[in-house]
Amino acid sequence: MPQPTPIPTATPTPTATPTPAAARRPWLIQGGMGVGVSGWRLARAVSTAGQLGVVSGTALDVVLARVLQTGDPGGHARRALAAFPLPELARGALDCYFREGGTAEGVPMRATRRLRAAGGSQAEILTVLGNFVEVWLAKEGHDGVVGVDYLEKIQLATAPAMFGAILAGVDHVLVGAGVPAQIPALASRLARCEPCVTQVAVEGDDRPMDHLFDPRALLAGHLPGPLRRPGVLAIVSLPVLAAYLARDGATRPDGFVIETSGAGGHSAPPRGPVRLDAGGEPVYGPRDHPDLAKMAALGLPFWLAGGQADPEAVAAARAAGAAGVQIGSAFALCEESGMAPHLREELRGRAGAGTLTVRNDPDASPTSFPFKVAELPGTVSEPEVAAARRRVCDLGFLRTPVRGPRGLLYRCAAEPVRAYVRKGGDEADTTGRRCLCNGLLATIGLAQRRPGGRVEPPLVTIGKDLSFLSALSPDGAPYTAADVVRWLAPGAGALRPA
Repeated sequence: MPQPTPIPTATPTPTATPTPAAARRPWLIQGGMGVGVSGWRLARAVSTAGQLGVVSGTALDVVLARVLQTGDPGGHARRALAAFPLPELARGALDCYFREGGTAEGVPMRATRRLRAAGGSQAEILTVLGNFVEVWLAKEGHDGVVGVDYLEKIQLATAPAMFGAILAGVDHVLVGAGVPAQIPALASRLARCEPCVTQVAVEGDDRPMDHLFDPRALLAGHLPGPLRRPGVLAIVSLPVLAAYLARDGATRPDGFVIETSGAGGHSAPPRGPVRLDAGGEPVYGPRDHPDLAKMAALGLPFWLAGGQADPEAVAAARAAGAAGVQIGSAFALCEESGMAPHLREELRGRAGAGTLTVRNDPDASPTSFPFKVAELPGTVSEPEVAAARRRVCDLGFLRTPVRGPRGLLYRCAAEPVRAYVRKGGDEADTTGRRCLCNGLLATIGLAQRRPGGRVEPPLVTIGKDLSFLSALSPDGAPYTAADVVRWLAPGAGALRPA
């Protein structure tokens, strides 16, 4: 009979008591990028440099499962799992996914269960564990502040993901890609380990569906000590949404990140009728530029994101009333980033040579939001690579719940076309769609292996403005997260230029 997988000894779980560092307001927030690009190593590096390090909370159940299947080099995931308050749940994940020495080359990664509206599944447990592990590792051994970034679009994951992060002592929760009206109240209830109801939008229904998550039931009554409610930062594109959220105590966050179309990943579509330029990218106009005076009038701290990676931009943001800036792309290309090293090097080299193109593709994402795609060889940015990839939806984070004649269905515009149409979708909506789930996991070196020796190709997203490389990496050489913080600091008045 096989013996249970041993769990390494853990250092103590981070305290839930606020520390002096947690009380500081950072002038710099590191963006929560991609799937695992903003991993625990990057967040930890930024946090120990005195600013807000952020882990991406997207798909952390799959990230944990695949890290364990690679053999968990360094034992980091297993060390964090050893600190989880209910060891039986941690052991279940280890027994299911851990492979000593890693899964053999060419062997597919074991699949994870997908979240469903019924709730209470093993998928929720793995979601809690994945978020706990990532935040716990980001906070290990220091008293800096750490945040986690979620997509409001992935509603079925929100409550279990946030609970896992709160168990690990996360300081801030950032939520974008939608209207995060539920998040402030949800954060409060989760910190009290109370049952939570998330409102999930269902296409075809007049009203959202109630989705229950009960922390007490998941932990089988083994409740931890007092948990600290994290601060909530809503990621929005314009003051009008910020004002809507701020007017009611139930929806009011603790601050805002104002993200413009210059940021990497998803961006809000332009206001009004969508127009495309000659290259097929959305055209943004004056209505899409945030009025910072209106933001300041709300009386809540805010940070600017999108093309802010420059000391002068930091100074300008603070002069306009912002608490600071959020920076993504400069951190995505640093050494602590979770992006595969060869992709970071390719991006830096092509950007330095002036041969890199980043498209704000209006069709790539199944969400129908514009999505930045870096054009790199061997990635799904190449038409021939995209065409050779067999459409499959085996992760399903961007699936939309749909009310069908026989009950609830889940569909994604990047899934096989016949399946999408069979579920009532319009075939035209599938044109140009890319599987972000599989592509982004491949970008961090956790690609699924397919039959016949095929491997999922990467999909790389980055901001369009990479001018920061002329200062941080003028010769294409590597640089660190601390280098980014030091370079930007004079703009915040944190350091005096030499």
